[in-house]
Amino acid sequence: MKYAVAFLALFSVAASAQQSVFASRRAPGFSLPDQKMKQHDLQDYRGKVVVFDFMRTDCPKCQALTPVLEQLKAKYGDKIQVLSVVPANGVDNLQTVARYATQYKATSPFLFDCGQMTASYLQITPKNPTIHLPSVVVVDKVGMIRKDISEETSGGLTLQTLTTAIDPLLK
Repeated sequence: MKYAVAFLALFSVAASAQQSVFASRRAPGFSLPDQKMKQHDLQDYRGKVVVFDFMRTDCPKCQALTPVLEQLKAKYGDKIQVLSVVPANGVDNLQTVARYATQYKATSPFLFDCGQMTASYLQITPKNPTIHLPSVVVVDKVGMIRKDISEETSGGLTLQTLTTAIDPLLK
């Protein structure tokens, strides 16, 4: 019985350590163009909390998240940077993004990704091939991923959910 209790305690410590390692991994580097063909690199935002919004312009849940991200920017100002990442998949292009930005009053850059950045941030693999949109990844001031939140796992990407993830990183 003592061994079973000790094993369970050790297993739960190992499991929580594995979770914290996953949540605290270094954010992969990238260089992607935005809708104005300006290149963006994670190093450009060192010293700020960066909020990545992985989305598509034809996704209703992504459309609902855009105003929340604008509220987030209004709340934190230049302490954070919001970057929306759209796949270069034939659906989104310069025209669809321009219409989307106008319609939803989005002021953040939209980065065009061929898939590598999205796969590395969301850990897409043959064993984990599904992308849930929208997905938000929060990177701290020194370039470590601190939160990975998808619509599927969070029950909704709300202003409260996002501020709860960001507030501790700004202290």
